[in-house]
Amino acid sequence: MNMHLRQVRSFVVVARFSSFTRAADLLNLTQPALTVQIRQLEQSLGVKLFDRNTRAVELTRIGREMLPVLERLLGEFDAVVANAREMANLRYGTVRIAALPSVAATVLPPLIARFKERHPQIRVVLRDSVGERINAAVRDEAVDFGIGSDIEPDAELETVPLFEDVMRAVVPAAHPLADAVEIRLDRLIEEPLILMDKGSSVRSLIDRAFADGGHLVVPAYEVTYMSTAVGLVRAGLGIAILPSTAIELRMEAELPSLAIGNPVLRRPITLVLKAGRSLPPAAEALRDMLTSWEA
Repeated sequence: MNMHLRQVRSFVVVARFSSFTRAADLLNLTQPALTVQIRQLEQSLGVKLFDRNTRAVELTRIGREMLPVLERLLGEFDAVVANAREMANLRYGTVRIAALPSVAATVLPPLIARFKERHPQIRVVLRDSVGERINAAVRDEAVDFGIGSDIEPDAELETVPLFEDVMRAVVPAAHPLADAVEIRLDRLIEEPLILMDKGSSVRSLIDRAFADGGHLVVPAYEVTYMSTAVGLVRAGLGIAILPSTAIELRMEAELPSLAIGNPVLRRPITLVLKAGRSLPPAAEALRDMLTSWEA
């Protein structure tokens, strides 16, 4: 069957107005061209749709049965086209993101707020996650893109550097180092350390840095949540090493945080995309805002 939408549209308009003349005007066609389209549709379907004489145009019985079906088909097609245009013009759509908790809590909220000011009709779904879970969500296309760190080479993923997240040492308020501005990494090995669980990008960075300096780090406490680390520091139980983007660190004014030197610990924050996949227009717009943002 070789049925075209323009033929269906011509049939529906002729049927609605019972007039080839009126339909031709509305469709901006000549009457002979319209007649050809109706004839081609009838040939494709193998049935006659109209009875036509010098005085009137009437639907055949089969034409009357076909009209609601073809009207529904045409309406659904028009709705799809309209939705696609709305999405292209950023008046409709959803952006799905998976991001590290520290980035999701501090970097993304003001950016999303600015994006929503420009595109209030776009819905943004933000999932805070970690490490390989972010990568898996991008691979499975459960999200449009991810924001992670410590990304291993992967043929299914593309990465774009965004910024560097510098680690800081969070010390108890009564600690002798509380008034210091900076602390050397090898000095931290002498302190009871509160570190994130193994497998997190923060922990991987810290373990590599100590190993490069010839040290095997044995933390006093290992935690899953940064808020737990801050609570342990507040109780005087040790020094935590946390990313500067951590909301827990930014909100804790009573606890001093020191720069770490020799070496400075920098965690690269990276945009993670599915290789070879185009983004929907809304996701592309937010991605462009992210890549042009400066930390």
